[in-house]
Amino acid sequence: MQSPRLNYVNCVSTAGVHRMAYWEWGDPDNDRVLVCVHGLTRTGRDFDDMALAMSAEYRVICPDIVGRGASDFLLNPSLYAVPQYVSDIFTLLARVNAKTLDWIGTSMGGLIGMVFAGLVRKADLYIANQEPRDESMPGKTGLALNRLVLNDVGPKIELAAIRRIGAYVGNGLEFESLESAVAYMKINAASFGPLNDSQWLEFTKSVIKFKDNAWKSHYDVRIAQTFKEQESEEALAAAEAYLWRSYKAIDCPILILRGENSDLLSRESVAQMLEQNKNSQMAEIPEVGHAPTLMPNEQIQTVRNFLLS
Repeated sequence: MQSPRLNYVNCVSTAGVHRMAYWEWGDPDNDRVLVCVHGLTRTGRDFDDMALAMSAEYRVICPDIVGRGASDFLLNPSLYAVPQYVSDIFTLLARVNAKTLDWIGTSMGGLIGMVFAGLVRKADLYIANQEPRDESMPGKTGLALNRLVLNDVGPKIELAAIRRIGAYVGNGLEFESLESAVAYMKINAASFGPLNDSQWLEFTKSVIKFKDNAWKSHYDVRIAQTFKEQESEEALAAAEAYLWRSYKAIDCPILILRGENSDLLSRESVAQMLEQNKNSQMAEIPEVGHAPTLMPNEQIQTVRNFLLS
């Protein structure tokens, strides 16, 4: 199997400078870029199968969001939140210099995508409304999304799912062998399936690393600190209000993927999303909860057909 290239970009936070890793597939000179952003405790390697399938048409960029995978850990854990992640993505895209930009976001990656799209839309409107216009300056930021895939996530997030995720995210995993890690994932991450044995191995290897004579979680367990702050109904309501404004402003085609058994994205929420943004469409993935892995061929083909249609 083809391997991706590992690169880094320097990003800035109020605590200083940190490196964000990103995995790159396809022709590095291709200015048609597909960004794939992972979920809360995952990495950019989650998208290996999808990236390989799309690498003939796109330069595929799969970042390890800060605090995960090959990226640095932040000095200040309170910065593990969507505003910092979006800021890092803007820095990454300045490096990538895409002419056209598509986005696949799984769970947290979808939230980052919605906020990013909303900010770009707002900036483009601001530029367009400036008077007098300087005709020598571009009329847009050049960062607008061409197509957006939201993988099992939307502006409304079920509180019960947030509390379920919060119960484990701060507990780092440790295993004596890779085989025991895979066995654990087959049971405790069953909602991501069904996957075959080879896929479960790849699913596990993308988030477990060998360190100090044991297989351990790749991420900074301190990401739980800010995540738990969102578990109250008040905090969730404020976040949802902002996300709905961002979502409604998105003016490109949107594909909403929903796991048939998802506890994070309800059918009622999807119906509301389809109503609130007429650019959206939905596909439901059978026998899967939160969230589809985008590893099986059927899931890859669903996304591929949308992006290339």
